[in-house]
Amino acid sequence: MVLAPRLDLRQSQSLVMTPQLQQAIKLLQLSNMELSVFVEAELERNPLLEREEVASEPPPVVETPRDAVDALRSELPLPDAESPLDTAWADPDSSPGRVTETDGTDLGMVEAGLSMNGGSGTSGSGSRGDFDEDLRGLEETLTERPTLRQHLMDQVGLTFAHPTERMIAAALVEAIDDAGYLSEPLLGFADQFGCTEARIETVLKQVQRFDPTGVGARSLGECLALQLAERNRLDPAMQALLDHLPLLAHRDVATLQRICAVDAADMTDMIGEIRALNPKPGLAFERSDVDPVTPDILMHALPDGTWILELNPETLPRVLVNNRYHSRVRRQPLSKTDKEYISEQFQTANWLVKALHQRATTILKVASEIVRQQDAFFRHGITHLRPLILRDIAEGVGLHESTVSRVTTAKYIATPRGMLELKYFFTSAIQSADGSAAHSAEAVRYRIKALIEAEKPTDVLSDDKIVEILRVDGVDIARRTVAKYREAMRISSSVQRRREKAFGI
Repeated sequence: MVLAPRLDLRQSQSLVMTPQLQQAIKLLQLSNMELSVFVEAELERNPLLEREEVASEPPPVVETPRDAVDALRSELPLPDAESPLDTAWADPDSSPGRVTETDGTDLGMVEAGLSMNGGSGTSGSGSRGDFDEDLRGLEETLTERPTLRQHLMDQVGLTFAHPTERMIAAALVEAIDDAGYLSEPLLGFADQFGCTEARIETVLKQVQRFDPTGVGARSLGECLALQLAERNRLDPAMQALLDHLPLLAHRDVATLQRICAVDAADMTDMIGEIRALNPKPGLAFERSDVDPVTPDILMHALPDGTWILELNPETLPRVLVNNRYHSRVRRQPLSKTDKEYISEQFQTANWLVKALHQRATTILKVASEIVRQQDAFFRHGITHLRPLILRDIAEGVGLHESTVSRVTTAKYIATPRGMLELKYFFTSAIQSADGSAAHSAEAVRYRIKALIEAEKPTDVLSDDKIVEILRVDGVDIARRTVAKYREAMRISSSVQRRREKAFGI
């Protein structure tokens, strides 16, 4: 073998992930909100991109016919010779289709019984009495709901007159969490204000009388006790029940009856009163910042029984390449750097428009294949949901499984069965007892929940009994799988359900 340098030519194929290709793949998995943020950033950065404005038709102008005006005028009393009403009909500033008096009152509104000031055309201040006077926006007329701390601080100023007690109460309010509980020890407040812990306790007792009832409690039992005390229902038996809440959580009603020294009927009433209380009183002031889900795909049924899918136009970012501006700039004398910049931005703009179109096409293609394979679910319900994996859709549309996974991430479809995420349709399979087609795990979970909800108080189904019923229906499932699905749906065991149904919990 000769060891010497030499030159060889070889041909090979390889996939090179260019930055634009990486960005196009990233666009597939973005939600509609994330995509809107990305497009807005590109619009600010790229001068050759512009937003496509959807032309909206102007609202139709409804003009009142002259005959209607004459009829309205004939119904009004004739004015005197010196009355200024004579000039109302020939007012050049009056808009077409509106009949107004000189004081600005809309006569059409008067005729309908909707006069602005109870039949009078002028207000007490001498200003116009129509709706046009209030020019404030809607956001200026809305009232802001106070937070829990703001609500409590308002009560601090009305309750405490001594400056020290007011400062202590303000510190306690600041330490209360969103649920209404005080988790910090009182000893820390005593060290902070240089007073005894008993004085902090006294101020806290006053704070615990604030609205909402139960705020400032240091435990669940104390929170419920404050609410029961306000209703005058905190008797020794109820206090004993509050001292043993873990037994109530485990549905050990027999032990609670013995501790509280009450019979079954009284215990049922006591448990019913506790269930009517609010364990987290502070959450009534919590603001909900959850954004509503906007569907990416809209699904409708045609009269012939087929389905039609379309992309939601509200979630599609509309951008265009400003070719006119690009042509005008290129005709100008530019430096080499400027020409390179314009060329780069032009290529980026064209790529973004193409990538957005490709993203929309891919989403619609994948959603159409999912609907085709889950047609029985949309027609008959969740019991007909078939097991599905990414490979099934990838083979149907000719894409890679990773691409299908990105497309179905954070994408929602509005169907006759409700708003569903595309990931919802991918479920594991449970083998059938007779060897036929497998069952979807989601459909089996729904079946288990339906069986438990339909059970009678005298015939509570155990996990083994549920397995027998499902096997009769053709579902080959293990008992531990039933227990796992039941616990995932937060359904208690048969022993606890039997106790709950016996005492009406």
